[in-house]
Amino acid sequence: MAEGQKSPRWAFTQGSFSLALGLSPFSLLLLLVLAATVSAADEYDYYSWQSDNFHNGRFYTKQPQCVDIPADLRLCHNVGYKKMRLPNLLDHETMPEVKQQAGSWVPLLAKRCHADTQVFLCSLFAPVCLDRPIYPCRSLCEAVRDSCAPVMETYGFPWPEMLTCDKFPIDNDLCIPMQFTGNHATQPPVSKVCPPCDNELKADNIMEHYCASDFVLKMKIKEVKKEKGDRKLIAAQKKKKVLKQGVLRKKDLKKLTLYIKNGANCPCSQLDSLGSNFLIMGRKVDQQLLLMSIHKWDKKSKELKFAIKYMKSHQCPTYHTVFQ
Repeated sequence: MAEGQKSPRWAFTQGSFSLALGLSPFSLLLLLVLAATVSAADEYDYYSWQSDNFHNGRFYTKQPQCVDIPADLRLCHNVGYKKMRLPNLLDHETMPEVKQQAGSWVPLLAKRCHADTQVFLCSLFAPVCLDRPIYPCRSLCEAVRDSCAPVMETYGFPWPEMLTCDKFPIDNDLCIPMQFTGNHATQPPVSKVCPPCDNELKADNIMEHYCASDFVLKMKIKEVKKEKGDRKLIAAQKKKKVLKQGVLRKKDLKKLTLYIKNGANCPCSQLDSLGSNFLIMGRKVDQQLLLMSIHKWDKKSKELKFAIKYMKSHQCPTYHTVFQ
């Protein structure tokens, strides 16, 4: 192991202990963090976090309570523990508010940009229910940010201010550390495929992108070019079927050009052949149309047929903005 590289904490004992106690590794890690801080417990209050790292502390207007993590809180329902603290650490005081805001991050989780993305996000959206709030360590935030911010940029989203890493405590026993470093991973290796091209043709995945997108079209692509580090998709002039118009105007549809941000050199198998129709989802950012997701229009796909039918009646949740 290289000098200065931090190995996973409790790497040789965590598995056996978790099996014996019936706990997930992440739940066990949180218990160990808490046990290590018992001597300092009197310095912290359940209702406020007295730390210079948190802008003179956080005060909850509603008494914190432990609640079950609901199955439809998709971001965190399989994170490794079953109960969460409400209000959470992002000042969401009701479960509907948590679901609404957490739901906008599910597409990012599917991108596997960092092995600890779920751990980091759920430590804030659905914090484990202990007798005091435990925040993510600054190093955990920085690791997830450095890996995932470029993916978010592809979709036109900046790293949000509410997740500014300087807000979180430096590594110590009172914060949630990275679970894995180096070559360790909790998920499959990070894909090098262009993010909009790296999506399974599954109905739930299509609907998540449908709700996260400003517009959705069935269309043909005439030409693909590279331009200033981006990939430029020029639509064919043939009639396009609008499945969700959103911000698109008629003149946008006449000369439609889409971009894969920073996608000049990453592979996108869907664009290897341009003969078929495509299901295109995108967002309008600074007068530029960015590609969110692309699928070949497979007439035989039951998943695609179900998703297209479902789009006609589905009411998407209202996010302030996706990934925020």
